[in-house]
This record gives sequence, C-alpha cells and structure tokens, in this order.
Amino acid sequence: MADATAKETVQEKASLKPDDVLRATRQIQRITANIAKVVFGKDDVIRRVLAALMANGHVLLEDVPGVGKTMLARALARSVAAKFTRIQFTPDLLPADVTGSTVFNQKTGEFSFKAGPVFTNILLADEINRTSPRTQSALLEAMEERQVTMDGVTHHLPVPFFVVATQNPIEHQGTYDLPEAQLDRFLMRLQIGYPGASEEADILEEQRVTHPIEEISSVTTLEELRDFQRFSRQVFIKPSLSDYIVRLSTETRSHPDVLVGASIRGSLGLMRTAQAWALIDGRDYVTPDDIKAMALMVLAHRIIMLPSAQLAGVKASGVVEGILRKVPVPVQ
Repeated sequence: MADATAKETVQEKASLKPDDVLRATRQIQRITANIAKVVFGKDDVIRRVLAALMANGHVLLEDVPGVGKTMLARALARSVAAKFTRIQFTPDLLPADVTGSTVFNQKTGEFSFKAGPVFTNILLADEINRTSPRTQSALLEAMEERQVTMDGVTHHLPVPFFVVATQNPIEHQGTYDLPEAQLDRFLMRLQIGYPGASEEADILEEQRVTHPIEEISSVTTLEELRDFQRFSRQVFIKPSLSDYIVRLSTETRSHPDVLVGASIRGSLGLMRTAQAWALIDGRDYVTPDDIKAMALMVLAHRIIMLPSAQLAGVKASGVVEGILRKVPVPVQ
C-alpha cells in the first residue's frame, strides 16, 4: 500500500498544467479538422493516428486500396509542418534504399554516409508487405531506437520520427507477411474503411476540379508537437489502472486459443496510447475507458493464434474483445 501511495505521489508531482492540457486539446482538434478536409468522415481514425504520434509510436494501416491511407499520411505531415517522405516498397528494394549507405567521395578521398529516405519526420512505407523480409528488417532499428547504424557508426533520426505503413490485407500474390518482430514495432494497427454514401459524394464534389490536399496548410509546428508528446507522458495513470493493463496482457498469454500473447511492448504501448487518448479528450488523467478504447488496435496484432483456432475461425480481435469483457475494471 505504501509503495502504491508513493507511485501516485510521484506522478502527481509530474502532473500537467491546465493550460498545457487545453493547448494540446485545442491544437489536436485543429489538426483533426485540417486532415478531415482530405479524409472525409474518419475523424475517429484520425484521432487514433494522432494518439499514436503523441505516444511516439508507429501505425500500420491495413485496408483495401483507395480508401485514403496515403492521403491521411500526407495531410498529417502538412498539418504539423513535418518533413514527409514516401517509399514505395517493391520486391527489388534493398535495405540501403531505405536507410542510406556509405559512399566514397573521390574529391576528399574519404567515405561518407549518404542518408536514405528514412531520415525524415513522417515516413510513409507504402505497401510494406511487398518487399523482402531483408528490406523490411531495415526499419527495425529505426522504428525502435530512432537511429540507423551503418559501418559501426550511429546516425540519429529527426524528432519526431513517425512511420505510417500500409498494406493490402486482401491481395497476397507477390507479398511477404510481416514477421512478428516487425508487427510488434507498430504501436497500432488500424483500418480506415469505406466512407458513407454522403461522404463519398462529398469526396467526388471536392475533387471535381482539384485535390484538397493541395490547399491545406500547417496548423501547428514540430516544436509544439514535441511538447504534446512530452505532455502525453505526464498524463496521470493510477497504479490500479497500470495493473489493469498488465492483467489484460497476461490474459492474452494464457488464453486457450492463443499461441503467443501480447508482449511487454504491447503493455507499454497500451499505457502510452491511453495517456495520449486522455490528453486528446482534454484530461490530465487516464480512465478505464481510455484503456478499453485503445486495447483492440494495440494488442490484437501482437497475438499469434493457434493453428486449430485459426481453422475454427477464431480471430485475435475476438480474443481481445472477450478479455475486455472478462477482466474486471478497477473501481475509480
């Protein structure tokens, strides 16, 4: 009991100022509205992507072609005045095409590092499952450590560094499934989905002459975005809610239909996204609803089902939903 009280006291000392919370919430609303000029009717998806960005994670957008995955990433980069790079992943892409390489300078007679497209703020890894596992693995160090090591020399990436990867879950010809280690590096896996009929009609009208992506401008700065990432880490979470996150992850590891459950990185990711979601909602403290709102897209892609469960049609998302119903919510 004394240890729990001490933890709460430490977190209370690091609590946010009301003005910081208000500033972050208002700016996130502006960013959401700005991106919504391009991605119609998907405010909830936009906020979840922003929560991943504020939590200093990465997002895997898994959906059919043509629903706005690329436009979302481009609109986000423009909204926060970030450097944006797009890599079209293909079977012949090499790791050096992503990270960069060491080249010989004939003028100086020395080797120097030529930075690859990964040295950016927002990286769109388009159709990431179309390249070989060797090239996919080139992103592992960059996504986790925010650095690239080449010939024993470490090169740090810009801050923030945010990967938005896309893949088509329907077409499997000529693709390479992401290995579990790579999937675990993504904080969230999201689907955008088709727009409603009225939103689709609005899209046709808006793009009749020009594309709205060309008209949007930044509504915040990278410096302010870094502040929001720092604010997100300071959102208060009670030890009882941390224990709730641990129980959710533990349940995935002992589930009878699961071969491999959510990792410790998954538990950390669920805590970070819950903090960011609370800040987006204008609060400096986490509630159980914040955790439940993030659990499915943070935990499901980290779960490997038993072959027998796969044949029976049991999905990882269903396992997480069942666990959320099973595990008691802490009384606040």
